[in-house]
Amino acid sequence: MAHSKASARKAEDGAALDRILTMEVARATERTAVAAARLRGRGDEMAADAAAVSAMRRELARLPIRGTVVIGEGERDAAPMLWIGEEVGTGKGPAVDIAVVPLEGTTICAKNLPNSISVVAVAEAGSLLKAPDVYMDKIAIGPGYPEGLVDIDRSPEENLNALAAAKGVPIAEITACILDRPRHARLIEAVRATGASIRLIGDGDVTGVIHTTEPEETGIDIYLGIGGAPEGVLAAAALRCIGGQMQGRLMLDRPEKIALARAMGITDPRKVYTLDDLAKGDVLFAATGITDGNFLQGVKFGRNRITTHTVVMRSSTGTVRWIRARHTHLDKFEA
Repeated sequence: MAHSKASARKAEDGAALDRILTMEVARATERTAVAAARLRGRGDEMAADAAAVSAMRRELARLPIRGTVVIGEGERDAAPMLWIGEEVGTGKGPAVDIAVVPLEGTTICAKNLPNSISVVAVAEAGSLLKAPDVYMDKIAIGPGYPEGLVDIDRSPEENLNALAAAKGVPIAEITACILDRPRHARLIEAVRATGASIRLIGDGDVTGVIHTTEPEETGIDIYLGIGGAPEGVLAAAALRCIGGQMQGRLMLDRPEKIALARAMGITDPRKVYTLDDLAKGDVLFAATGITDGNFLQGVKFGRNRITTHTVVMRSSTGTVRWIRARHTHLDKFEA
């Protein structure tokens, strides 16, 4: 009897994830994006991030879930809201993991540059990697290639040559997306030495990874380099829904980082995480544009309405919904 009840509860939770949360999660990123967009281009990164975090927390509190933040704003002692381990939701509904970056591309938003988004992933409890707030080395490509085509332990030359061969093009027609950081100087040199092109981005590596899934639209074939571990888990959640390959390795280069990871259950500091290690099970992913980009358009403010552009994905069905919404009840977007 107990087993039957547990099975029924699991089925009910899965149905609730599909029936209720798809639009509710989209609403959360929409309202968070609007809060951040009110401060875009004003040069105040902290104010924009604070507005986004506050809006996201408010919206997550309204969701019919028993949610636990596994990827958030950092450890409890360092983050006043959406800290790792914080419980969110109404306390009724499915038990879920929450991975959230309320404002992906803080500097981008402050400068009103392309590709700033608000992003959240919701998955069955225990499905998302509980990663500490450290850096992660990453490699990602889009769908349609043989499994294991690229590997994080191979050289950039080996990976780029393999990708070019699989795509059937000269390596000069391959473009790698890399964060524009001093730490990537040697990686950039190695990629350019192969004859491949590079798209340097100032921020926003969740979007950078997602761009590999539509190279004909974005011009990006592969993502390489070191970015945030939280963003790595969110990018993996998106790839679980739309396809692709990804590997990541946490950059645990100091004793305190190793201790932090061990406290979160990570015992092998050199472990290479596959896509299924980072995000598994049934995953919902939603992102709303804050500034204009080639993935999502930014929030548009009109006299009597606000327009948002959102993508919502689900891994179990492979569904991708693009939502261009016009909001006329402007009071709903106020804190």
